[in-house]
Amino acid sequence: MSSHRRRAYPQPAYSDQAYGAPTNYGAPAANGAPVAPSAAAAGATPGAGAPFPGVAAANNPVSPAAGPYGPTVDQLSQGVNQLNLGGQPASPAYTANQGYGQPAAQSAQYGQQNGGVYGQPAGGAYNQPAGGAYNQGGAYNQPAAGAYGQPAQQSAYPQGAGVGAGAAYGQPAATPLNQLYSTDLLKELPPPIADLQFPPPPIILPPATTTTASDDSNSDFNYFRSTLNVVPSTSGLLKKCKLPFAIVVRPYVSLHDTDDPVPVVSDCVIARCRRCRAYINPFIHFTENGRRWRCNFCGLLNDVPSAFDFNQVTSAQMNRLERNELNHGVVEFVAPPEYMVRPPQPIVYVFVLDVCKFSIQNGLLATVTRTILETLDRIPNNTGRARVAFLAVDSGISYFAIPRDDEKDKETQMMIVSDTEETLIPSPEGILVNLKESRQNVEKLLGSLPDYFAHSLSTDSALGPALKSAHSLISHIGGKIEVFTSTLPNVGIGKLTVRDENSVSGKPKEASALLTPNSSFYKSFAVECNKSQVTVDMFLTGSSYQDVATLSNLPRFTAGQTHFYPAWSANSVEDITKLSKEVSNHLSMDIGLEAVLRVRGSNGLRMHSFFGNFFNRSSDLCSFPTFPRDQSYVIEVSIEDYISKPTIYFQAAVLHTTCFGERRIRVMTLALPTSKDLKDIYASADQLAIVNYFTHKAIEKALSSSLNDARDYLLKSVVDILTVYKKEIVPGNLGSSSPLQICTNLRMLPLLLQALSKNIAFRVGRVPSDHRAAALNKLGSLPLPYLARAIYPTVYSLHTMTDDCGLPYDGEDDPYDIPPKKHGEIVLPEANNASCMNLARYGLYLINNSSELFLYVGGDAVPQLVEDVFGVQSLGEVKIGKTDLPELENEFNTRVRNIISKVREAVDTIEYLNLYVVVGPASNENATNTALSRDVIPLRIWCMSDMVEDRATSNLSYKEYLGQLREKISS
Repeated sequence: MSSHRRRAYPQPAYSDQAYGAPTNYGAPAANGAPVAPSAAAAGATPGAGAPFPGVAAANNPVSPAAGPYGPTVDQLSQGVNQLNLGGQPASPAYTANQGYGQPAAQSAQYGQQNGGVYGQPAGGAYNQPAGGAYNQGGAYNQPAAGAYGQPAQQSAYPQGAGVGAGAAYGQPAATPLNQLYSTDLLKELPPPIADLQFPPPPIILPPATTTTASDDSNSDFNYFRSTLNVVPSTSGLLKKCKLPFAIVVRPYVSLHDTDDPVPVVSDCVIARCRRCRAYINPFIHFTENGRRWRCNFCGLLNDVPSAFDFNQVTSAQMNRLERNELNHGVVEFVAPPEYMVRPPQPIVYVFVLDVCKFSIQNGLLATVTRTILETLDRIPNNTGRARVAFLAVDSGISYFAIPRDDEKDKETQMMIVSDTEETLIPSPEGILVNLKESRQNVEKLLGSLPDYFAHSLSTDSALGPALKSAHSLISHIGGKIEVFTSTLPNVGIGKLTVRDENSVSGKPKEASALLTPNSSFYKSFAVECNKSQVTVDMFLTGSSYQDVATLSNLPRFTAGQTHFYPAWSANSVEDITKLSKEVSNHLSMDIGLEAVLRVRGSNGLRMHSFFGNFFNRSSDLCSFPTFPRDQSYVIEVSIEDYISKPTIYFQAAVLHTTCFGERRIRVMTLALPTSKDLKDIYASADQLAIVNYFTHKAIEKALSSSLNDARDYLLKSVVDILTVYKKEIVPGNLGSSSPLQICTNLRMLPLLLQALSKNIAFRVGRVPSDHRAAALNKLGSLPLPYLARAIYPTVYSLHTMTDDCGLPYDGEDDPYDIPPKKHGEIVLPEANNASCMNLARYGLYLINNSSELFLYVGGDAVPQLVEDVFGVQSLGEVKIGKTDLPELENEFNTRVRNIISKVREAVDTIEYLNLYVVVGPASNENATNTALSRDVIPLRIWCMSDMVEDRATSNLSYKEYLGQLREKISS
């Protein structure tokens, strides 16, 4: 227990009708302490709604204040003092147990009681004893129930990767695969969102599957995961289960190799199967006294390379079983010369800068040039081969011939080409220059560029011709074209016009009229760029229509990204900060050059649908001119032949050139068990990977048909899965009374798919087409952790957080905690359900949706909370909207800022989240106040759209949605 300075805060009184009082989730006992139920009353029977994949209370007791499932029965029976952090008595003072909440005598309606953590009860909302309301069976605090609902004695966390029966999550040898336990969705309210932090169901392989029994033999799920961790043995069984079979590939989980290094095979000895071309991996087997190895994909015997047992560094024999490729599911090979078509290309950037009137007025040109100037040292250029060029575009195209620094007698020349009908490069030399050799002149150009166009009055943008010029400049090398624009292209090839949104927005024809490309040039040009190893990235900052739906085709088919900043302005410090940080992070990213991705599967499997930002060069080869570090990809798999073997395999390989000129192959291998039993398949389904697949299919449906069809598809997918589960798996005596039974490892799937239909990409109603198109594009490329947060935002309650939150973790690394804790990293609070019912009028909450951060402060927040967080005397003085918190000399402000910084920081994305301060309604708020409506209400509505469990316009609440599902399944 850390000892921190605490202050006393005056407490207001509240009525019984307090906003957001979660009284319907169970009340504490009359004396304020929960009654310890018996094991039977607690629902200790395995599978009765037990959490997945938990840790048994007997094996890993958790803090009742911090544990994801609540206290155990034994801990509950010890009374309220033992449930406190440190057993502090209730007090009006701001302590770890009371916070900024209600006085103990007035807090029953808020689910608070004496001794509750920051005013929260030991047995109140979301933390009832096992026999409490909505918790029969222990949705949050199932006693003695472990991983995936298994009994405690079987649920110790794994010490290895689960390569044999009995290894994964303490599974006993007699139980070969994950056990199936059912949950009634109608009884699991509120839904147990802690499940979103859990890893996928463990992969349990037969004994002796691997060559070395290494814990890292199977690929980590952050790199390579499947929607089904037990694979159906036939295509008929796959169709019958209604669950999708797809794999999620994310070859890189950090922007820089130094942040997440993988084992490297540096001796250029690469063993591959002669028939299927799979790479040697931990699941092959040696035969004939080690002279040959049998491919685990096709079964062919291959010769072991003569240098396989020789260490080139020490010039001595080595133990082959110590080689990285036989011990790690994710490994990187240094490729020999035969993997190179040409000498390694340098990293190349061509900056296409909009210098039209709008970009000058909103400050885009000045901000971008200054950011590039400050980022030159961060561009990967250890070998000194990086090249850069600059093009300015309005109604014409301006080129800049930049001399080398040693050419003292030359100055940078600007050459303007006003004829945009034909692509013309005015000078063959000096436009694309070596950054190291011309560094000083590049810096001079970036410093003076805004002055060159300070008085530009042109409203025309010849972006299409500028793109063709940039492509001509680097097509023989390859590289990246970085486009920064605030103006709709309206001159020359690729010109666009403003579409009529009013007539079709929110109607069935919206997708076909507004979300499909308005010009064929951009897709055809993107394919041409891909062939030339050129990637295009778009940074769009206009305050008016920019046709994101059309322009995003360029990045989509060239492995780039579209970054959308609506109504961006340099008058806002926050806007400048966001754009500058993201551009800087983007330019400093370790990208792979001339990359291709191929995914192989065992005999009987075929990769037949590919989703993500790339171009399909052939049936199974995905082409990436540059391989980004902040995207992921989904590949749908079909079963074409009967699978007779107990294990199948996938292998993804990315052949690429590193930023420092080395040809490498990143190989990820995944092994999965097979089964003929529908129960085994359901028990090991990965709900987050399934959501990722359905997201891509819904995007495809929206763009090819309509948004209504996409929403209907998501609903039908849930109905089909629940119907199959009811018909094929649920016992007959429960079929009529429990139509919404589902296995515990999929119990968040209906909530996530309904929340997806409420996302701005699919939401019912009128949404600006640029915003909807940008959201569709983003959902189609986000890595899975960010996608889950974009669909179901994370809500942190800051006024009730425990004493360790917002401070560095001072314990040892705990990878099995949910989420994992690392020494020295800021501790985050537990997440709350995304529902307005949980937003108390006096509370302080942080909401993260992967695009923005909302700091929501209740309209009845006590003055001391307002002063400590914002440094002002009253809520009316708080600056709302896009802002940042002031740095104040008090502990609570420091902890809140630490949490915001921790949520913002990431090593695997370039995104920097803006913070929006939102003030909630007060109990005496006058709704007719016009100033309040003009300034506060729109921001509040935007923030509340993240409360995806609630009803919004024509969207049902989650509880109503479950009722809809029940009717459809019953009928």
